[in-house]
Amino acid sequence: MSDQRGFISADQFHPDPYTQSRNAERTLNAAIVHADISRSYEEYLEIFDEFYADDVEGSSETTEEPIRGKPGLRSLIFAFMVPLHAMSEVGGVSISVRQTPIPGDVVDETHSAWTLELVGVTGKVCTVTWRTFRKWNDSRVVLEHHYDHQQSGEPLSDGDLRFNVLEPPTGFHKSS
Repeated sequence: MSDQRGFISADQFHPDPYTQSRNAERTLNAAIVHADISRSYEEYLEIFDEFYADDVEGSSETTEEPIRGKPGLRSLIFAFMVPLHAMSEVGGVSISVRQTPIPGDVVDETHSAWTLELVGVTGKVCTVTWRTFRKWNDSRVVLEHHYDHQQSGEPLSDGDLRFNVLEPPTGFHKSS
């Protein structure tokens, strides 16, 4: 009869690279999905700063050259998020983001499917989908590639937004 005692391995505190990349992917994607673009675009920039390596490389099937380095990708994200924030906060557009993991077995690589849905105040819907490939180094994204972009529905136009433009008060006459 043996008297075996519980033993905690140091490996439990430092997961293998496969588990580490999957955990980081789940955490990053959950942060993106739960961020609220109508409240702030800065939250997305904070997520980017937290999860992406300084020497990250970003690309898509629509770009000729990859963007290298955090500053270049950060400005691209800024240019994408600010109009979405304005459409949501000021224009009344409902914006939702969904993500679905795509199973894989490569140690430091992950894939996921994304859906961005924009619903204008008129009820018009524009849905954009794409897939994301990420390469991880520990808990930092070192490469991100977007592919398989598709759009259903027409882009939203000015008529699909609610912009509260100030109108002159009744009885106000412009001088000629």
